[in-house]
Amino acid sequence: MKLVLASTSPFRRALLEKLGLPFETAAPRIDESRRPGESPTELVKRLAHDKAQAVAATYKNALVIGSDQVACLDDQILGKPGTVEKAVAQLTAMSGRRVTFHTGLCLWNSASGDFQLAREDYHVHFRKLDEDQIRRYVEKEQPLNCAGSFKSEGFGITLFRRLDGDDPNSLIGLPLIRLVEMLGREGINLP
Repeated sequence: MKLVLASTSPFRRALLEKLGLPFETAAPRIDESRRPGESPTELVKRLAHDKAQAVAATYKNALVIGSDQVACLDDQILGKPGTVEKAVAQLTAMSGRRVTFHTGLCLWNSASGDFQLAREDYHVHFRKLDEDQIRRYVEKEQPLNCAGSFKSEGFGITLFRRLDGDDPNSLIGLPLIRLVEMLGREGINLP
């Protein structure tokens, strides 16, 4: 079966390449708006499912991977900042605090219509940072398209006091440990 990543994210693509499997990417065209009353954990699972399902509709014999992630400070979802000032504001709010990343993962078998759905949580404990440290970080890394305003795989590691979670890849946006388990249930055994 063909393997398809329902994402155009360069970060998710790089993570999936770690598995050494050939795959294609396809842009899922779905509404990613949060529904009234929908929790962050419900949101990421629904969007991972909907992304995989949308792409699976165009592939007859494929395993389609959908994933979505939100960063939460308390119950507030932190989006992609888009500007330097919003990145500085996000990082200032997170200074000395814990941020939880919820990542939804769905593997959809388009031949059978079956799917597997999971959620991985990862906790980032930030060091107490002053404004100069935050501005130097934002200037160096330019994390304007990253939820939470940092890249843990890069210089962002300097912002943290501690990381907690089962799979560090889930922090970047694709929980590979869980994905390997799902692929195994579909007959793709790694390594």
